[in-house]
Amino acid sequence: MSEQRLTVVGLGPGNPNMVSREAWTVLEAAGTVYLRTLAHPAVAGLPADLKLHSFDHLYEQYDDFTDVYRSIVDRLLALPGGAVYAVPGDPSVGEATVQGLRQRGVKLRVIPGISFIEPTLAALGLDALDGLFLADAMALAAGHHPPFPPDQAALVAQLHSRNLAAEVKLNLMNQYPDDHPVALVHEAGMASERVERLALYEIDRSPAIGDLTSLYVAPLSAASSFETLQNTVARLRAPDGCPWDREQTHQSLRKHLLEEAYEALAALDVDDLVGLREELGDLLLQILLQAQIATEAASFSMADVIAGIQAKLIRRHPHVFGDLRVTDVDQVMRNWEHFKEQETGAGILEGVPAILPALAQAAELQGRASRLSFDWPSVDGVLAKIREELAETEAEEDSLSRAKEIGDLLFAVVNYARWVDADPEAELRQASRRFRARFERMLALAREQGLRLEELPLAEMDRLWEAAKQEGL
Repeated sequence: MSEQRLTVVGLGPGNPNMVSREAWTVLEAAGTVYLRTLAHPAVAGLPADLKLHSFDHLYEQYDDFTDVYRSIVDRLLALPGGAVYAVPGDPSVGEATVQGLRQRGVKLRVIPGISFIEPTLAALGLDALDGLFLADAMALAAGHHPPFPPDQAALVAQLHSRNLAAEVKLNLMNQYPDDHPVALVHEAGMASERVERLALYEIDRSPAIGDLTSLYVAPLSAASSFETLQNTVARLRAPDGCPWDREQTHQSLRKHLLEEAYEALAALDVDDLVGLREELGDLLLQILLQAQIATEAASFSMADVIAGIQAKLIRRHPHVFGDLRVTDVDQVMRNWEHFKEQETGAGILEGVPAILPALAQAAELQGRASRLSFDWPSVDGVLAKIREELAETEAEEDSLSRAKEIGDLLFAVVNYARWVDADPEAELRQASRRFRARFERMLALAREQGLRLEELPLAEMDRLWEAAKQEGL
């Protein structure tokens, strides 16, 4: 830690009357005070005989706030020991320069101040301990999804411009509906304080947004956060929870995990988005139950699960989170397999689960092999292979050999599906669904005409089949 000592004073949220007595005493004794900015209402109320120096010129010199704050820290480090540096609000709430000084090992004496939080809570009539999350507007604008649970309130600080509000709005809309109720709080704690209640989509239209604006995001009315659901699952598994949930194990839940995955696929097959929403919830429940059982056994926690996939996604996407450049999707997939092999030592085919349905397993094996250029040069070779396998199937006379050739034929057909960007597993399910619907309609048509399907000649069955097909089934 550096021997240099700086005194950092918090000037409060803006109202000069909110500058603390200790801060006032330190400022009066200083004589000379360095300000991050003069553009703070409390500055006008400071002792008149103070010699003030600000770093406002750096905001004009640099385009990026990170460069501004780094430059301020560099200049503060050049000051003599005992210098006084004053910042808006509280030095430990959203003050990047103070964090920068701490990271550089500067020895600081910090005089706390009232932050924007306290007068904002007073303006909104809220208690922070009821569950309030703090976020920085610039950090939100740089992200793509809110970092806080949607069923708890959030306060977004330093929403200093309408352009920034527009970017924050896009982030929040990844989780909240467009008309979600929010509030802009302008100049909290001052005589000009104003609370502007409006819908989320409107926030960047407010002409009142300025340096002393923050955003309050109301919680969603329904319990909807990941943490809330985790708590519910843990409650089910608690000693006084549900007897059925308490007796479940990793293995006893195995079939339910598989069933819920298939039910989600079934909803996808018919483009049932309402059903998909419900099935994804059921699937998520299975994942949370598995993680809770592991937590109770001290094997791993949900935090471990999330941390693992988070690190893997970043590690295997250097073209997004690093400097690697890629030209197409094929290169992305080749890189993924390369990184996977480096991490696990497993071959390219070793990660294909043997439990996958046969068509899906075949498609995945073929797709992975193709990433190493083990593939036909054109689709003509694929079609020729299908014809070859069909001929070999027809040529076999004993049932065992014919069954083997049918397997090769199906494998070749799967390869053709891959070449034309079709999912063979999904398409066969769709074909089966169509067959079931048409066959059931055939039966219904036969009954309507007083016929028994099993007594009809094939030509008459075909007529009913075509009738069912014409109905769009």
